[in-house]
Amino acid sequence: MSTVELPPQVAARFEAEAARRGVSVADLLATLAEDLPATERTAPGRPGFVALGASTSGRTAREADELLADGFGR
Repeated sequence: MSTVELPPQVAARFEAEAARRGVSVADLLATLAEDLPATERTAPGRPGFVALGASTSGRTAREADELLADGFGR
């Protein structure tokens, strides 16, 4: 079991909700934690945002200043 330090007003809210539900604060926290997303990746791989803006022109980010000077996007 771990110890968590909370601001008094937050601890009071947990205690009140636990009392309302008729459970311990530890049980309340365990129930709330069940709804949190998993911290483990289920499948290895690169994040979805990688290559989101991949260039198909063959130009690279190193050429950005040149592209902007040439009026890219006008």
